[in-house]
Amino acid sequence: MAILDLDDLARNSNTTAPPCHAHAAPASNQRLRQAECKAGDPDPRHHADAEEEEDDELLLKGVRHLCERGGGGITRLPARYVLPPSDRPAAPDHRIGIAGAGGGSGSLIPVIDLACLRAAPPGGQERAAALAELDAACRDYGFFQVVGHGLADGAGGGIAMLDVARRFFELPFGERARHMSPDIRAAVRYGTSFNQLNDGVLCWRDFLKLVCDDLDAVVPTWPEAPADLREVVSSYARSCRRLFRELMEAALEALGIGGAAAGEVLADCDAGSQMLMVNCFPACPEPELTLGMPPHSDYGFLTVLLQDQVNGLEVRHADRWVLVDPLPGALVVNVGDHLEMYSNGRYKSVLHRVRVNSSRSRISVASLHSLPPARVIGPAPELVDDVKNPRMYMDTDFATFLGYLSSAEGKHKSFLQTRRLTTVPPADTTAS
Repeated sequence: MAILDLDDLARNSNTTAPPCHAHAAPASNQRLRQAECKAGDPDPRHHADAEEEEDDELLLKGVRHLCERGGGGITRLPARYVLPPSDRPAAPDHRIGIAGAGGGSGSLIPVIDLACLRAAPPGGQERAAALAELDAACRDYGFFQVVGHGLADGAGGGIAMLDVARRFFELPFGERARHMSPDIRAAVRYGTSFNQLNDGVLCWRDFLKLVCDDLDAVVPTWPEAPADLREVVSSYARSCRRLFRELMEAALEALGIGGAAAGEVLADCDAGSQMLMVNCFPACPEPELTLGMPPHSDYGFLTVLLQDQVNGLEVRHADRWVLVDPLPGALVVNVGDHLEMYSNGRYKSVLHRVRVNSSRSRISVASLHSLPPARVIGPAPELVDDVKNPRMYMDTDFATFLGYLSSAEGKHKSFLQTRRLTTVPPADTTAS
Protein backbone atom coordinates (compact mmCIF):
# COMPACT_ATOMS: atom_id res chain seq x y z
CA MET A 1 0.00 0.00 0.00
CA ALA A 2 3.15 2.14 0.50
CA ILE A 3 6.86 1.60 0.27
CA LEU A 4 10.07 2.50 1.97
CA ASP A 5 12.75 3.78 -0.41
CA LEU A 6 14.30 0.53 -1.57
CA ASP A 7 16.98 2.20 -3.65
CA ASP A 8 18.49 3.55 -0.45
CA LEU A 9 18.10 0.20 1.31
CA ALA A 10 20.34 -1.46 -1.25
CA ARG A 11 23.01 1.16 -0.76
CA ASN A 12 22.79 1.20 3.05
CA SER A 13 23.07 -2.49 3.84
CA ASN A 14 24.26 -1.73 7.38
CA THR A 15 20.93 -0.22 8.34
CA THR A 16 18.69 -2.06 10.77
CA ALA A 17 15.47 -0.44 9.63
CA PRO A 18 13.27 -3.03 7.88
CA PRO A 19 11.64 -2.37 4.55
CA CYS A 20 7.93 -2.07 4.28
CA HIS A 21 7.25 -3.73 0.97
CA ALA A 22 8.71 -6.24 -1.35
CA HIS A 23 9.61 -4.34 -4.50
CA ALA A 24 7.08 -5.25 -7.10
CA ALA A 25 7.38 -2.96 -10.08
CA PRO A 26 10.85 -3.06 -11.59
CA ALA A 27 13.04 0.01 -11.83
CA SER A 28 13.37 -0.19 -15.58
CA ASN A 29 15.66 1.72 -17.87
CA GLN A 30 13.90 4.92 -18.78
CA ARG A 31 14.79 4.82 -22.48
CA LEU A 32 13.48 1.27 -22.74
CA ARG A 33 10.23 2.34 -21.12
CA GLN A 34 9.86 5.27 -23.48
CA ALA A 35 10.60 3.05 -26.47
CA GLU A 36 7.89 0.66 -25.32
CA CYS A 37 5.49 3.56 -25.02
CA LYS A 38 6.29 4.70 -28.55
CA ALA A 39 5.93 1.22 -29.98
CA GLY A 40 2.50 0.64 -28.48
CA ASP A 41 0.98 4.12 -28.31
CA PRO A 42 0.49 6.19 -31.46
CA ASP A 43 -0.76 9.24 -29.57
CA PRO A 44 1.99 11.89 -29.98
CA ARG A 45 0.94 13.61 -26.76
CA HIS A 46 2.38 10.64 -24.89
CA HIS A 47 5.76 10.87 -26.59
CA ALA A 48 6.75 13.93 -24.64
CA ASP A 49 10.38 12.83 -24.59
CA ALA A 50 10.49 13.56 -28.31
CA GLU A 51 9.06 17.02 -27.78
CA GLU A 52 10.63 18.18 -24.54
CA GLU A 53 13.21 17.12 -22.00
CA GLU A 54 11.81 16.63 -18.55
CA ASP A 55 13.53 18.27 -15.63
CA ASP A 56 14.23 15.23 -13.43
CA GLU A 57 15.24 17.41 -10.53
CA LEU A 58 11.87 19.13 -10.69
CA LEU A 59 9.97 15.85 -10.90
CA LEU A 60 11.81 14.40 -7.91
CA LYS A 61 10.51 17.29 -5.84
CA GLY A 62 7.16 15.55 -5.92
CA VAL A 63 3.80 15.48 -7.60
CA ARG A 64 2.23 18.21 -5.50
CA HIS A 65 5.09 20.56 -6.31
CA LEU A 66 4.67 19.76 -9.99
CA CYS A 67 0.93 20.46 -9.81
CA GLU A 68 1.40 23.65 -7.79
CA ARG A 69 4.06 25.14 -10.05
CA GLY A 70 2.79 28.33 -11.63
CA GLY A 71 -0.48 28.09 -9.69
CA GLY A 72 -2.44 26.72 -12.64
CA GLY A 73 -1.66 23.03 -12.39
CA ILE A 74 -0.84 20.82 -15.36
CA THR A 75 -3.04 19.59 -18.18
CA ARG A 76 -1.08 16.58 -19.41
CA LEU A 77 1.08 13.93 -17.82
CA PRO A 78 4.87 14.42 -18.07
CA ALA A 79 6.62 11.63 -19.98
CA ARG A 80 8.37 10.27 -16.88
CA TYR A 81 4.96 9.24 -15.47
CA VAL A 82 3.60 7.54 -18.60
CA LEU A 83 3.51 3.76 -18.30
CA PRO A 84 3.94 1.50 -21.33
CA PRO A 85 0.54 0.41 -22.67
CA SER A 86 0.77 -3.08 -21.17
CA ASP A 87 1.20 -1.68 -17.65
CA ARG A 88 -1.50 0.99 -17.75
CA PRO A 89 -4.57 0.52 -15.57
CA ALA A 90 -7.53 -0.60 -17.64
CA ALA A 91 -11.05 -0.12 -16.39
CA PRO A 92 -11.46 -2.11 -13.16
CA ASP A 93 -12.30 -5.74 -13.79
CA HIS A 94 -14.45 -5.83 -10.71
CA ARG A 95 -15.44 -3.81 -7.69
CA ILE A 96 -15.14 -5.34 -4.25
CA GLY A 97 -18.06 -3.90 -2.34
CA ILE A 98 -19.18 -4.24 1.24
CA ALA A 99 -22.39 -5.98 2.18
CA GLY A 100 -24.91 -3.33 3.13
CA ALA A 101 -22.56 -0.46 2.19
CA GLY A 102 -24.14 0.30 -1.18
CA GLY A 103 -22.22 0.97 -4.34
CA GLY A 104 -20.33 -2.30 -4.52
CA SER A 105 -21.07 -5.32 -6.59
CA GLY A 106 -19.62 -8.73 -7.14
CA SER A 107 -17.57 -10.53 -4.54
CA LEU A 108 -17.25 -8.98 -1.09
CA ILE A 109 -14.06 -8.26 0.79
CA PRO A 110 -14.42 -9.83 4.24
CA VAL A 111 -15.34 -7.59 7.16
CA ILE A 112 -14.09 -8.50 10.64
CA ASP A 113 -15.91 -6.94 13.59
CA LEU A 114 -13.40 -6.73 16.42
CA ALA A 115 -16.13 -5.78 18.88
CA CYS A 116 -17.72 -9.19 18.35
CA LEU A 117 -14.38 -10.96 18.59
CA ARG A 118 -13.57 -9.17 21.83
CA ALA A 119 -16.95 -9.97 23.34
CA ALA A 120 -16.87 -13.67 22.46
CA PRO A 121 -15.86 -15.81 25.46
CA PRO A 122 -12.71 -17.93 24.99
CA GLY A 123 -13.43 -21.45 23.87
CA GLY A 124 -17.01 -20.70 22.91
CA GLN A 125 -18.74 -21.19 19.59
CA GLU A 126 -19.03 -17.46 18.94
CA ARG A 127 -15.28 -16.98 19.22
CA ALA A 128 -14.61 -20.02 17.09
CA ALA A 129 -16.90 -18.61 14.39
CA ALA A 130 -15.20 -15.20 14.53
CA LEU A 131 -11.75 -16.77 14.27
CA ALA A 132 -12.93 -18.88 11.33
CA GLU A 133 -13.96 -15.69 9.52
CA LEU A 134 -10.54 -14.14 10.14
CA ASP A 135 -8.80 -17.32 9.01
CA ALA A 136 -10.82 -17.44 5.79
CA ALA A 137 -10.11 -13.76 5.05
CA CYS A 138 -6.35 -14.24 5.42
CA ARG A 139 -6.41 -17.48 3.45
CA ASP A 140 -8.72 -16.60 0.56
CA TYR A 141 -8.18 -12.86 0.08
CA GLY A 142 -5.13 -11.74 2.03
CA PHE A 143 -7.16 -8.58 2.72
CA PHE A 144 -10.00 -7.70 5.04
CA GLN A 145 -11.65 -4.63 6.52
CA VAL A 146 -11.85 -4.15 10.27
CA VAL A 147 -14.73 -2.42 12.05
CA GLY A 148 -15.32 -2.06 15.76
CA HIS A 149 -11.64 -1.24 16.22
CA GLY A 150 -12.07 1.98 18.23
CA LEU A 151 -9.52 3.99 16.24
CA ALA A 152 -11.97 6.32 14.49
CA ASP A 153 -12.41 9.18 16.95
CA GLY A 154 -10.33 11.04 19.50
CA ALA A 155 -7.08 12.99 19.37
CA GLY A 156 -5.15 10.11 17.86
CA GLY A 157 -7.95 8.52 15.88
CA GLY A 158 -8.27 8.00 12.18
CA ILE A 159 -10.25 11.18 11.52
CA ALA A 160 -7.60 13.34 13.18
CA MET A 161 -4.82 11.39 11.45
CA LEU A 162 -6.27 11.96 7.98
CA ASP A 163 -6.84 15.63 8.76
CA VAL A 164 -3.27 16.31 9.87
CA ALA A 165 -1.92 14.30 6.93
CA ARG A 166 -3.90 16.41 4.48
CA ARG A 167 -2.71 19.62 6.12
CA PHE A 168 0.92 18.46 5.94
CA PHE A 169 0.74 17.98 2.17
CA GLU A 170 -0.91 21.40 1.84
CA LEU A 171 2.12 23.10 3.44
CA PRO A 172 4.33 25.21 1.18
CA PHE A 173 6.89 23.13 -0.69
CA GLY A 174 9.76 24.71 1.22
CA GLU A 175 8.32 23.41 4.49
CA ARG A 176 7.81 19.90 3.13
CA ALA A 177 11.23 19.89 1.45
CA ARG A 178 12.96 20.31 4.81
CA HIS A 179 12.36 16.61 5.33
CA MET A 180 13.78 15.33 2.06
CA SER A 181 16.76 13.07 2.73
CA PRO A 182 18.79 10.39 0.95
CA ASP A 183 19.32 8.58 4.28
CA ILE A 184 17.02 5.61 4.73
CA ARG A 185 17.90 5.55 8.43
CA ALA A 186 16.34 8.96 8.97
CA ALA A 187 13.34 8.84 11.27
CA VAL A 188 11.48 11.10 8.88
CA ARG A 189 11.63 11.33 5.09
CA TYR A 190 9.57 13.19 2.51
CA GLY A 191 9.71 11.78 -0.99
CA THR A 192 7.87 10.87 -4.14
CA SER A 193 7.09 7.92 -6.45
CA PHE A 194 7.74 4.31 -5.38
CA ASN A 195 11.49 3.71 -5.59
CA GLN A 196 12.22 7.22 -6.71
CA LEU A 197 15.92 7.19 -7.58
CA ASN A 198 15.66 4.04 -9.68
CA ASP A 199 12.13 4.23 -11.10
CA GLY A 200 12.22 4.37 -14.88
CA VAL A 201 8.57 5.46 -14.76
CA LEU A 202 7.60 7.60 -11.80
CA CYS A 203 4.45 6.96 -9.75
CA TRP A 204 1.88 9.67 -9.14
CA ARG A 205 2.46 9.76 -5.38
CA ASP A 206 4.15 11.79 -2.64
CA PHE A 207 4.80 10.35 0.81
CA LEU A 208 5.97 11.14 4.32
CA LYS A 209 7.78 8.24 5.98
CA LEU A 210 7.84 8.17 9.78
CA VAL A 211 9.73 5.53 11.76
CA CYS A 212 7.79 4.61 14.90
CA ASP A 213 9.97 1.96 16.58
CA ASP A 214 10.96 4.15 19.56
CA LEU A 215 8.48 6.98 19.67
CA ASP A 216 10.07 8.81 22.59
CA ALA A 217 13.30 9.06 20.61
CA VAL A 218 11.98 9.74 17.12
CA VAL A 219 8.99 12.04 17.62
CA PRO A 220 11.20 15.11 18.33
CA THR A 221 12.71 14.64 14.84
CA TRP A 222 9.32 14.65 13.09
CA PRO A 223 7.95 17.72 11.29
CA GLU A 224 7.03 20.65 13.49
CA ALA A 225 4.23 21.65 11.15
CA PRO A 226 1.34 21.29 11.31
CA ALA A 227 1.62 22.13 15.00
CA ASP A 228 -0.42 19.11 16.11
CA LEU A 229 1.27 16.56 13.82
CA ARG A 230 3.57 15.03 16.40
CA GLU A 231 0.83 14.59 19.00
CA VAL A 232 -1.77 13.22 16.60
CA VAL A 233 0.53 10.89 14.67
CA SER A 234 2.29 9.45 17.72
CA SER A 235 -1.05 8.72 19.37
CA TYR A 236 -2.34 7.09 16.19
CA ALA A 237 0.87 5.02 15.87
CA ARG A 238 0.45 3.67 19.40
CA SER A 239 -3.15 2.73 18.65
CA CYS A 240 -2.09 0.92 15.48
CA ARG A 241 0.57 -1.03 17.35
CA ARG A 242 -2.03 -2.21 19.86
CA LEU A 243 -4.34 -3.19 17.02
CA PHE A 244 -1.53 -5.07 15.27
CA ARG A 245 -0.86 -7.10 18.41
CA GLU A 246 -4.54 -7.87 18.88
CA LEU A 247 -4.89 -9.02 15.27
CA MET A 248 -1.73 -11.13 15.47
CA GLU A 249 -2.96 -12.76 18.68
CA ALA A 250 -6.22 -13.68 16.94
CA ALA A 251 -4.41 -14.87 13.80
CA LEU A 252 -2.15 -17.15 15.83
CA GLU A 253 -5.19 -18.59 17.58
CA ALA A 254 -6.87 -19.12 14.21
CA LEU A 255 -3.75 -20.93 12.98
CA GLY A 256 -3.86 -23.19 16.03
CA ILE A 257 -0.64 -21.81 17.53
CA GLY A 258 -0.72 -21.23 21.27
CA GLY A 259 1.30 -21.55 24.42
CA ALA A 260 4.99 -20.66 24.42
CA ALA A 261 5.19 -20.48 20.62
CA ALA A 262 2.47 -17.84 20.45
CA GLY A 263 4.00 -16.00 23.38
CA GLU A 264 7.35 -15.80 21.61
CA VAL A 265 5.82 -14.37 18.43
CA LEU A 266 3.75 -11.84 20.35
CA ALA A 267 6.81 -10.72 22.30
CA ASP A 268 8.55 -10.17 18.96
CA CYS A 269 5.53 -8.19 17.79
CA ASP A 270 5.80 -5.96 20.83
CA ALA A 271 9.51 -5.38 20.13
CA GLY A 272 9.11 -5.28 16.37
CA SER A 273 9.31 -2.55 13.79
CA GLN A 274 6.60 -0.09 12.83
CA MET A 275 6.60 2.51 10.12
CA LEU A 276 3.93 4.92 8.96
CA MET A 277 3.78 5.77 5.28
CA VAL A 278 1.57 8.82 4.85
CA ASN A 279 0.56 9.00 1.18
CA CYS A 280 -0.84 11.72 -1.03
CA PHE A 281 -2.15 10.92 -4.53
CA PRO A 282 -3.07 14.26 -6.15
CA ALA A 283 -5.67 14.52 -8.88
CA CYS A 284 -4.02 13.48 -12.13
CA PRO A 285 -4.65 15.03 -15.58
CA GLU A 286 -4.41 11.65 -17.38
CA PRO A 287 -5.01 8.92 -14.79
CA GLU A 288 -5.42 6.22 -17.42
CA LEU A 289 -1.69 6.48 -18.24
CA THR A 290 -0.14 6.02 -14.81
CA LEU A 291 -0.50 4.57 -11.30
CA GLY A 292 -0.21 5.95 -7.80
CA MET A 293 1.63 2.80 -6.76
CA PRO A 294 2.59 -0.18 -8.93
CA PRO A 295 1.71 -3.81 -8.15
CA HIS A 296 3.53 -4.91 -5.01
CA SER A 297 3.23 -7.08 -1.94
CA ASP A 298 4.12 -6.01 1.59
CA TYR A 299 7.28 -7.31 3.20
CA GLY A 300 6.28 -7.60 6.86
CA PHE A 301 3.56 -9.36 8.87
CA LEU A 302 0.50 -7.09 8.69
CA THR A 303 -0.25 -3.68 7.21
CA VAL A 304 -3.05 -1.53 8.62
CA LEU A 305 -4.37 1.01 6.10
CA LEU A 306 -6.33 4.12 6.95
CA GLN A 307 -7.83 5.89 3.93
CA ASP A 308 -10.25 8.64 3.10
CA GLN A 309 -13.39 7.96 1.11
CA VAL A 310 -11.73 8.36 -2.31
CA ASN A 311 -11.23 4.88 -3.75
CA GLY A 312 -8.04 3.82 -5.47
CA LEU A 313 -6.82 0.62 -3.81
CA GLU A 314 -6.96 -2.39 -6.12
CA VAL A 315 -6.32 -5.96 -5.02
CA ARG A 316 -5.34 -8.88 -7.22
CA HIS A 317 -7.98 -11.55 -6.69
CA ALA A 318 -8.97 -14.49 -8.89
CA ASP A 319 -6.55 -13.27 -11.59
CA ARG A 320 -8.24 -9.88 -11.82
CA TRP A 321 -7.67 -6.39 -10.46
CA VAL A 322 -10.57 -5.49 -8.20
CA LEU A 323 -11.26 -2.00 -6.87
CA VAL A 324 -11.97 -1.85 -3.14
CA ASP A 325 -14.73 0.56 -2.18
CA PRO A 326 -13.88 2.17 1.19
CA LEU A 327 -16.19 1.30 4.06
CA PRO A 328 -16.74 4.38 6.27
CA GLY A 329 -14.90 4.02 9.55
CA ALA A 330 -13.16 0.79 8.58
CA LEU A 331 -9.46 0.03 8.40
CA VAL A 332 -8.08 -2.20 5.65
CA VAL A 333 -5.66 -4.90 6.80
CA ASN A 334 -3.53 -7.08 4.56
CA VAL A 335 -1.21 -10.03 5.04
CA GLY A 336 2.49 -9.42 4.36
CA ASP A 337 5.18 -11.72 3.00
CA HIS A 338 6.44 -12.62 6.47
CA LEU A 339 3.04 -13.87 7.59
CA GLU A 340 2.64 -15.91 4.41
CA MET A 341 6.01 -17.56 5.11
CA TYR A 342 5.27 -18.04 8.81
CA SER A 343 1.90 -19.65 8.01
CA ASN A 344 3.66 -21.91 5.47
CA GLY A 345 1.52 -20.53 2.68
CA ARG A 346 -1.82 -20.82 4.42
CA TYR A 347 -2.26 -17.03 4.56
CA LYS A 348 -1.68 -15.08 1.35
CA SER A 349 0.35 -11.94 0.76
CA VAL A 350 -1.30 -10.67 -2.41
CA LEU A 351 -0.44 -8.05 -4.99
CA HIS A 352 -2.12 -4.69 -4.73
CA ARG A 353 -1.73 -1.32 -6.43
CA VAL A 354 -3.20 2.19 -6.38
CA ARG A 355 -5.13 3.91 -9.14
CA VAL A 356 -5.44 7.69 -9.36
CA ASN A 357 -8.25 9.85 -10.69
CA SER A 358 -8.66 13.19 -12.44
CA SER A 359 -10.86 15.02 -9.96
CA ARG A 360 -9.95 14.28 -6.34
CA SER A 361 -6.81 13.94 -4.28
CA ARG A 362 -6.56 10.79 -2.14
CA ILE A 363 -4.91 10.47 1.29
CA SER A 364 -3.96 7.19 2.94
CA VAL A 365 -1.84 6.16 5.92
CA ALA A 366 -0.25 2.71 5.98
CA SER A 367 1.03 1.39 9.30
CA LEU A 368 3.50 -1.37 8.44
CA HIS A 369 4.34 -3.91 11.11
CA SER A 370 6.97 -6.62 11.28
CA LEU A 371 9.20 -8.41 13.76
CA PRO A 372 12.63 -7.14 14.83
CA PRO A 373 15.10 -6.97 11.90
CA ALA A 374 17.38 -9.60 13.43
CA ARG A 375 14.56 -12.11 13.71
CA VAL A 376 14.78 -15.10 11.35
CA ILE A 377 11.41 -15.82 9.75
CA GLY A 378 10.37 -19.28 8.61
CA PRO A 379 7.33 -21.55 8.66
CA ALA A 380 5.98 -22.28 12.13
CA PRO A 381 6.90 -25.88 13.10
CA GLU A 382 3.30 -26.44 14.19
CA LEU A 383 2.17 -25.88 10.59
CA VAL A 384 4.65 -28.20 8.89
CA ASP A 385 4.62 -31.95 8.46
CA ASP A 386 6.27 -34.14 5.86
CA VAL A 387 3.06 -35.72 4.60
CA LYS A 388 0.23 -33.20 4.25
CA ASN A 389 1.95 -29.86 4.82
CA PRO A 390 5.58 -29.96 3.71
CA ARG A 391 7.74 -26.94 4.34
CA MET A 392 7.12 -24.38 1.55
CA TYR A 393 9.61 -21.59 2.38
CA MET A 394 13.22 -21.23 3.38
CA ASP A 395 14.09 -19.15 6.42
CA THR A 396 14.79 -15.51 5.73
CA ASP A 397 15.98 -12.38 7.48
CA PHE A 398 16.53 -8.74 6.72
CA ALA A 399 20.09 -9.27 5.45
CA THR A 400 18.78 -11.80 2.92
CA PHE A 401 16.30 -9.26 1.63
CA LEU A 402 19.02 -6.61 1.29
CA GLY A 403 21.18 -9.07 -0.60
CA TYR A 404 18.33 -9.73 -2.98
CA LEU A 405 17.81 -6.02 -3.58
CA SER A 406 21.47 -5.49 -4.42
CA SER A 407 21.64 -8.42 -6.85
CA ALA A 408 18.33 -8.50 -8.70
CA GLU A 409 15.59 -6.32 -10.06
CA GLY A 410 12.38 -7.01 -8.23
CA LYS A 411 9.18 -7.75 -10.05
CA HIS A 412 5.83 -8.47 -8.46
CA LYS A 413 6.31 -11.03 -5.64
CA SER A 414 9.72 -12.20 -6.77
CA PHE A 415 11.47 -11.88 -3.39
CA LEU A 416 8.86 -14.09 -1.78
CA GLN A 417 9.20 -16.53 -4.65
CA THR A 418 12.98 -16.68 -4.13
CA ARG A 419 12.31 -18.04 -0.64
CA ARG A 420 9.88 -20.69 -1.86
CA LEU A 421 11.17 -24.25 -1.92
CA THR A 422 10.85 -25.69 -5.41
CA THR A 423 11.27 -29.24 -4.17
CA VAL A 424 10.14 -30.72 -0.91
CA PRO A 425 12.65 -32.93 0.85
CA PRO A 426 11.53 -36.53 1.31
CA ALA A 427 10.21 -37.61 4.65
CA ASP A 428 12.81 -39.04 7.02
CA THR A 429 11.86 -42.67 7.55
CA THR A 430 15.00 -43.55 9.52
CA ALA A 431 14.19 -44.96 12.94
CA SER A 432 15.34 -42.72 15.74
